[in-house]
Amino acid sequence: MGATTLRDAQRLPRLDHLRRLATPTGLYEHALGSEPRVEHGMCVDDVARALVVTARFPSTDTQAADLAATCLRFVRAAQHPDGRLHNRRTPAGAWLDTPSTDDHWGRAVWALALAAVELPAGPATRGALRGATLAMAARSPHTRATAYAALGAAALLRRDARHGPARRLLGDARVSLPRAGADPRWPWPEPRLTYANAVLPEAMIAIGDALRDDDLLAQGVLLLDWLVGEQTVDGRLSVVPVAGRGPGDERPGFDQQPVEVAAIAEAAATALRGTGEVRWIAVLERCVAWFEGANDAGVPVRDAATGAGFDGLERGGVNLNQGAESTLAWLACAQLLAAAVADPARPGRT
Repeated sequence: MGATTLRDAQRLPRLDHLRRLATPTGLYEHALGSEPRVEHGMCVDDVARALVVTARFPSTDTQAADLAATCLRFVRAAQHPDGRLHNRRTPAGAWLDTPSTDDHWGRAVWALALAAVELPAGPATRGALRGATLAMAARSPHTRATAYAALGAAALLRRDARHGPARRLLGDARVSLPRAGADPRWPWPEPRLTYANAVLPEAMIAIGDALRDDDLLAQGVLLLDWLVGEQTVDGRLSVVPVAGRGPGDERPGFDQQPVEVAAIAEAAATALRGTGEVRWIAVLERCVAWFEGANDAGVPVRDAATGAGFDGLERGGVNLNQGAESTLAWLACAQLLAAAVADPARPGRT
């Protein structure tokens, strides 16, 4: 298994720092070092990510279960009756924005659907299912928001093939998501790699698998293979920096964001499930190794003692702030690898 041993891969990461960022009502978005920056408030973007991660922990993990319950309440409270969601919230509970179907909506659909599938049966899963079904009544003009929502719809269809709203959302997403370009040197459907890139081929794979569209699944695998290769140098990940990357741009680029690595890991886990090809476990290993120091700066991007993730990989080291997005990126990568090693047929659930 390369740098990561089987024993290490099966060891779940600690939730200490995530709990430090949490309150009974939500999850602080930013941190200064390890201290939550209360003044920056909370957002559905990160709370939805946290719901995805905590819902996939073993049901016997009471810390994860408590965090999942908090996150579920937060996301449900953000919902508008027409399916749109608020995103930004003060620690006191006031919403600061107009409900929309921006990226946070897509992540909320994904999180609510996954919670409905993964959490133990009961009031929480019923509430998550109602929330996911409500959110699926909306549509987004944004490609990545649609891709995230498609991941949720695909998860629900694995649970209930008769779920009409999920099937309709997947049908619309299948039409609207871009396809690979004709240039084998740059088949990416956009002129530049920007952010959360891997969610696009991941959604294609998930939709193709759910709707038995073998051509779409194959296109998703092709794009994901290219994307992983484009971001691999000498066997290690060298991910897109925050400014993006286009053909011919200088490499490596900094500031590299942990969330980009997590997006690759999520896509690799979906490809493992959709294709059954165990080669995707090696990609998950590469994602975990990036956090452990196999990266362009040669330094760890996580704190193994607390489960915190650092906010960025810089040319000379790391950004030592430990915000929610980066912490959840590390936790997701570690748990996805552990789950894939334990059961390659069902990566994600540990």
